[in-house]
Amino acid sequence: MLLTLAAVAVVLGVLIFVHEMGHFVAAKAVGIQVLRFSLGFGRPVLSWRRGETEYWISWLPLGGYVKMAGLEDEGVSGNLEGGKSDVPVDPARAFDRQPVWKRMIVVLAGVTINVVLAFIVYSGIAAVLGAPRLAVTQVDSVRTVGLPPGAAALATLRFGDRITAINGDSVRAWDDIVEHFLTGPADLRVHVAGREAPIEVHLPPADSVARAKAVQALVPLVPARIGFVVPGQPAARAGLRPGDVIVRVDQDSIRSWSDMLHKIWSAAGRPLRLTVLRDGRTMEIVVTPEPQIETDTTSPRPKTYGVIGAQQDPPITRTRIGFGRALAVGADQTVTQAAAVVVSVKKLLFRQASIKEVGGPILIAQMSGQAARLGLDWFLGFMAFFSVSLAVLNLLPIPVLDGGQAVFLIAEALRRKPLSLELRQRLTQIGLVVILGLMLLGIANDLLRVLPR
Repeated sequence: MLLTLAAVAVVLGVLIFVHEMGHFVAAKAVGIQVLRFSLGFGRPVLSWRRGETEYWISWLPLGGYVKMAGLEDEGVSGNLEGGKSDVPVDPARAFDRQPVWKRMIVVLAGVTINVVLAFIVYSGIAAVLGAPRLAVTQVDSVRTVGLPPGAAALATLRFGDRITAINGDSVRAWDDIVEHFLTGPADLRVHVAGREAPIEVHLPPADSVARAKAVQALVPLVPARIGFVVPGQPAARAGLRPGDVIVRVDQDSIRSWSDMLHKIWSAAGRPLRLTVLRDGRTMEIVVTPEPQIETDTTSPRPKTYGVIGAQQDPPITRTRIGFGRALAVGADQTVTQAAAVVVSVKKLLFRQASIKEVGGPILIAQMSGQAARLGLDWFLGFMAFFSVSLAVLNLLPIPVLDGGQAVFLIAEALRRKPLSLELRQRLTQIGLVVILGLMLLGIANDLLRVLPR
């Protein structure tokens, strides 16, 4: 419990501070007067003043804000931000007196610094610990339906076959296999332990689609070891924990993560008895996968499939790389995670995902605690992912959020005059109601996850 509290305090504290510091530094840089910098909302628990700026730590730790001269203090939003500042205002340095481009820099500085922080963390992990690589070269199975022309011979691979080399180059991780298939020459000779003759594969170098299909058809042999367990989902309710290894489902032995997935997919709404290896001892846990509808026609899952809300913990090795390569890895991971958040938001908006997936502070705390227990690299990676998530969500065009303020500025640039103060206040109040509603939804979902059913 203490570890969880400490972990969430670090995650939220760092990310809120960095986000608001982005606004603060940008405002100072373009000459806008900053009246107050606050971590949290409402009245202050701790406050001091330095120069023309008040610094607060406020009692409601659900975010933070930077109050600048010229921004409205009236209404619900002003009260939530602790009311008017006692600092004398310099009208010439007010926010609304500045050109649109300066104000846009300030508005977008928070999300920008969140993205930069994620990039720095991902790059730092890669530079210090090395780039993550899947430390297996054994094959679980081959999805023969997806094999492109020229790669049909890969269908001869069987469970447990270990790929040792491709075109004479030794492979020590699954990433080596993927790299050879995606960037290698047209003719690939895949050497398998225990076989005298290599498997011959022909993939035209220019046909990136065929090469990607060949990679996707190969399923690596990964142990059925549990990583993150999503709070409130069947796995968490049943008592599964990170580090658990699934050895049997009902009476069938489980040899790999893929093996376990297929059992779960085919058991939507039906209880499964899992035999779990935990700390050297076996125990039985009953879990009932929740049904989901598959919309991807290329997916190997059935139309209605089961999920339990648990991620895998694959064997990972890290390879030391140069600083430039570490920056590339950091950029790739940042973009990938941002895209994943955008897809999640899109699914919620188009009702392709349930609003029950919306989480609040309890969920964040639980995930932070799990990440801390899994190790420093997991924890830092979670912080980076959450930083990217904060950036993307703050760009939503909802007044109160940075994205809503950016929309106001775009409208002003197009109209060549700002929206009226009354309209902005009204839209801000509506936005505040929306945000508070989402917070209440997240908290309600959190309580439903932790309360007994």
